[in-house]
Amino acid sequence: MSAVGIGEIEKIKKRIRLCDYLCVAQLFLQDNFLLERKLEYDDIKPRLLGHWGTCHGINVVYANLKALYGSDPDFSFILGPGHGFPALNANLWLDGELFKVDSRATVDVAGLEYFCRRFSWPDGFPSHASPITPGVITEGGELGYALANAYGLSLGHVEKTIGVLIGDGELETATAIDSLNLRNLLDGPKNSNVLPFLHLNGYKISAPSIYARKSERELLELIRGFGYTPVMINDDANEFQEALNKSVVAPFYIFASKKGEGGPTEHQNAHQIPLKNPRTDEGELKELEAWLKSYHVEELFDREKGVLI
Repeated sequence: MSAVGIGEIEKIKKRIRLCDYLCVAQLFLQDNFLLERKLEYDDIKPRLLGHWGTCHGINVVYANLKALYGSDPDFSFILGPGHGFPALNANLWLDGELFKVDSRATVDVAGLEYFCRRFSWPDGFPSHASPITPGVITEGGELGYALANAYGLSLGHVEKTIGVLIGDGELETATAIDSLNLRNLLDGPKNSNVLPFLHLNGYKISAPSIYARKSERELLELIRGFGYTPVMINDDANEFQEALNKSVVAPFYIFASKKGEGGPTEHQNAHQIPLKNPRTDEGELKELEAWLKSYHVEELFDREKGVLI
């Protein structure tokens, strides 16, 4: 794959902002989805469900892979931390994939309102990755199977490239850590290329993750011991793309970001919902409004023109 240009780098940044915004909208809003007026209590869903903590990291990885492989019909993405489904749902909506299975999920303001309102709602879109979601083969509540599923998908499909995102807490499971051995067993000319990404955000739910507490040298040597070449990346789109375009044998990408990146500072490490009572607490309502406004959705989506990226 060739490197993306400057214009595409800006699209990556805007895509991440829009999908981060859509994640927050899915979690909290039942009305006023584009902040066209002051946020009110009645705009907030009566029950808040879902996970925010890993969403920004998912959006960063997905946007960068999409920019590089988006036109390749043989590229697949597997999400390990499927509880971060608001992020995957936002990207699938933006790309028109949800519309293929639900004609009401149009990529316009009506579709935006529809899929945000129906997130984690009866007969709507689930809070975790589910087989009803286009392309999903890993269920979102069972952490640990993503890498094994990626290698399983690779069997006999030399034409494919498979990106797989693994949570750092997920890597502590026996299934995930043992799946690292599959590269030595299945890497060959008859199978497709698997690109593992470790999302190193520091926590598994609220407890510190083991791999985030290792020294960089110790973590890199561990990955090398399984036969991979570790590549450190961050959420700078230029550097991310440079890393993806380097010629590396058996790369294993390590992406470090903060848990709950982009959310309210006071709740930085939140795993699920950062603000519990914005429907009844004026302070939290204002905090949520400031959080949503920080993405400047008016620069990314227009009621008449639709997506502006």
